[in-house]
Amino acid sequence: MQITARSQHLFHQARELMPGGVNSPVRAFGSVGGEPRFMARGEGAYLWDEDGNRYLDYVGSWGPLIHGHAPAFVLDAVRAQLDRGTSYGAPTALEVEMAQTICEAVPSLEMVRMVNSGTEAVMGALRAARGYTGRRKVVKFAGCYHGHSDALLVQAGSGAMTLGVPDSAGVTEHQTADTVVAHYNDIDGTRAALRAIGQDLACVVVEPLPANMGLVLPRPGFLEMLREETAQLGAVLLFDEVMTGFRLARGGYQELIGITPDATTLGKVIGGGFPVGAYGGKREMMKCVAPSGPVYQAGTLSGNPIAMTAGLTTIKALDDAAYTQLEARGAQLEQGLRAALEARGIATQLHRVGSMWTLFFSTQPVTDYATAKQSDTAAFATFFHAMLKRGVYLPPSQFEAAFISLAHSEANIEKTIEAAREALKEV
Repeated sequence: MQITARSQHLFHQARELMPGGVNSPVRAFGSVGGEPRFMARGEGAYLWDEDGNRYLDYVGSWGPLIHGHAPAFVLDAVRAQLDRGTSYGAPTALEVEMAQTICEAVPSLEMVRMVNSGTEAVMGALRAARGYTGRRKVVKFAGCYHGHSDALLVQAGSGAMTLGVPDSAGVTEHQTADTVVAHYNDIDGTRAALRAIGQDLACVVVEPLPANMGLVLPRPGFLEMLREETAQLGAVLLFDEVMTGFRLARGGYQELIGITPDATTLGKVIGGGFPVGAYGGKREMMKCVAPSGPVYQAGTLSGNPIAMTAGLTTIKALDDAAYTQLEARGAQLEQGLRAALEARGIATQLHRVGSMWTLFFSTQPVTDYATAKQSDTAAFATFFHAMLKRGVYLPPSQFEAAFISLAHSEANIEKTIEAAREALKEV
């Protein structure tokens, strides 16, 4: 039986000091009920909370920890860099190596700018797209989350969706006036919207594989339509691959589907567990960014040597064998979960691509924001807590993707499947 007194005490303290007791909303367990576990350490596929309870972790710091927690080879590289200093506020060879590494890997990147978060990356990319095209309008998709910048916090997924707040207080109509919201996977409706905006369209920003309303798969032809229409209109197609970049393949999801956008944002895996983001794309667009051009963007800790070291070390260890292993573990988990669900006769939608997955408690296919919202969040909450008490830590929201790491063994996956068999009896 788990003892959580220490976590409960810390949460009580935290609520007096931080909004909701957390520094990011989904961590508060708001959509699943109960109180969050305060984590003390991680190693491999496991987390330990402040009370000493151990959990098989499928959050993975929300995606960055593709090698699992505290991989020795990453820690060794970071320790070596620490002896050289933590931040210089000047260019480093590490930044050049990172730029070269990700530009060689990701099909759409000819030039890149490092920043400190996914939110910053998308902000910078949109500003560059507007500066490059000289246009105003941006199209995003309901349920796709691109960080918490004002212009894009409209029908956002992830934490905003969990809290039931598709639009944030403090964001004015003026700040979102040039943002048009379309429906993911709606081929005809989106095509018509893009053509109606016409020559005022600066950018279409999309998670090519949305993971912030839960993992939702693109309908055949949808992303191809976006590529075709933006090319015809002279607008920038921006793939937000903060989650999927280097997670599903070295070249990201765009490599797997064979569609090359004009610009891409990255984060998570490329920081190896440290705060990082990046945006880049066609050379002519990126040359508009200061100091080469008139589009201003800057950051004190951008290209931080610790983050660059952790990220480069993480990326260099991702070879074909690593992605083959992640796919195998994902397939093992999917097969086991489907068998457990079938045995119980529970109607769900299980979506998986590589090492990313979501189990929707829904009787109907989940293809967009509207259908994701129809999920039975109470059933998910019951399942979440049933898994938690069996030592499996899932994302505490129906609308978040879960992550498998290279540290997850076949035995870990089997333990998870067995836990799910038992947990489903409580749903």
